Parts: sequence; structure tokens; C-alpha cells
Amino acid sequence: MNLLNLLIHKLKYKLLYGDDPRKVADYRFRKKFGRSIDWENPKDLNEKIQWLKFHSDTSLWTQLADKWAVRSYVEERGCGDLLVPLYGRWERAEMIDWESLPEQFVMKTNNGCRDIVICHDKAQLNRRKVTHHFASLLRNGRSYGYITAEPHYATIKPCVIAEALLDATQQSIESSTLVDYKIWCFDGEPACIRVYYNRGHRKVDSTIYDTGWNTHPEWIAASDHYKVDMQPVPRPASLDRMLEAARALSKGLPQVRVDLYEVGGKPYFGELTLTAASGCIDSFSEAYLRELGDRVQLPEKMK
Repeated sequence: MNLLNLLIHKLKYKLLYGDDPRKVADYRFRKKFGRSIDWENPKDLNEKIQWLKFHSDTSLWTQLADKWAVRSYVEERGCGDLLVPLYGRWERAEMIDWESLPEQFVMKTNNGCRDIVICHDKAQLNRRKVTHHFASLLRNGRSYGYITAEPHYATIKPCVIAEALLDATQQSIESSTLVDYKIWCFDGEPACIRVYYNRGHRKVDSTIYDTGWNTHPEWIAASDHYKVDMQPVPRPASLDRMLEAARALSKGLPQVRVDLYEVGGKPYFGELTLTAASGCIDSFSEAYLRELGDRVQLPEKMK
């Protein structure tokens, strides 16, 4: 969602729902699925994500969703070896130290989505344009969590970070972008691995595996954005380490998606996603959404 649409949606939701993100969540869910969230008896994965957002202890969520702050959590859980090298962090776009950066890097905000700048040649980079891009994002970054009904994003202090550019040519399959290995976990237990590749603005190829690297096309559904492509994807060389890391990073969380990459046979940490698609996931089959929902144990004291 571009910045203009972000601000338009924020104004619309403010007029309709005031400052109540739960009402925004209700509206978005009904628009997506044609039914209301069952707050009293949530069943599938989407409903339980929605319930957890507003009825559980989310005090850790802001750190985990913050692409800068989560790095210390990853290290504390014994997974520091998976972190992509960091080149810098700046609270204002005008503070970016261009001279300290190598010729190639990735730059992004710590609280955004699909807002990255990939630099292959610093000498060719339009620094003024990039600075303006991130200055706008930092000014309005907290709006994202409001219009998606994800309050923990709205409390992240925005900043810009620069990391190493991973080499997409050094992967197990040919892909125009980095291959995402998204491991769905439930309190330390991985359940499945969504694989995304050839990511574009409108479409991305996807498939799915269990933790033994067996395909399960019955688990997924095509959507407006996700194209089902069940061509075989080689088992990642680092799959065992990926699963070990996913268990460590997800332990103690009712549900979370651990996003990883593999380049040159080495795994790299991407991010932790606690509210995938804001709790409006349409790329799993209805039966599998219910099966994954059964794995989510809601905190007893909050029921």
C-alpha cells in the first residue's frame, strides 16, 4: 500500500471507527470473508490471530515486529548466526551516512512492509529520492498499524536500517527474488513451511511442505496475490538448522511465522510475523486454517 492510500484509509477508519482497532479488524475481516469474527469462540487460525491481538499479552510483540529491535531477541535465543549483517540505523532519513555504506545494500524501515530499497550500485543511487522516500515513511509510519488493525506496529519507534544485500543467484532454485521459507510455528513446534519465490508487486509463486519436506497441495489455496506453483523445490541444505532456529524463536508464543532465507547453503533470519495478513489469511485452504487454528492454545487466564 502506497503512502497516499495509507493516509486515505487511516482517515476513513478514523471517521468510521474512531480509535478502536478492534472495530477496524471486524470491518476488514467481514470484507474479506463475508462473516464476522467469532470473538467468544474463535476456531480457525485467522480468528485466533485476531483474538490474540486484542485479548492476550502482547507486550513482547512490538519488539518482535520491529526489524531492528528483534535482532537482540534473535541473539538471546541462540540464533545470532542467522542475522543478516547490519550496516547502520538512523532515526531520521536525513541522518543516513551514505559514505559508511558499501556499494551494495538493502535499506528499509523497521516497521513497514514492501518499502525496501535495493541498491546494487551506490554510485548510481539517487540519494535525494531515497532520502525523501524514507522521510515520508518515517513521518507516517505509525499509521500502518492502525489501518491494518495491528496495534503493536503502531507503537514501534520508526527508524531506517541498512543491511547486507543477499545474493539471490546463490540459491537452491532460480528465482527473480530471494526465496522465502516461512515456517509456521506453535509454541516451539513447526507445522509447515510456505515457500515463496519470484515475488512481484502483484503476484508471487508459492508452494508448501511439511517439516519432513513432503508437499501438501491440499493445504493451500490460490489468492489474488499468491499463485500456487507446486513445482518441486529442493530441500534446503540448512533445513535442520532452520527448524532448530524456528523452534527456539517461537517457544512461548501461541503462534508465529518465522521467515528465513538460504543463500549459499547458509540460513538467514528475515523476520517474525505474529499477525500474518493481519489475521485475514486467504492462501490456506479452509480445512487447513481450521487445523492450524486447533494448534493455537489460547492463554487459559485470558479465556
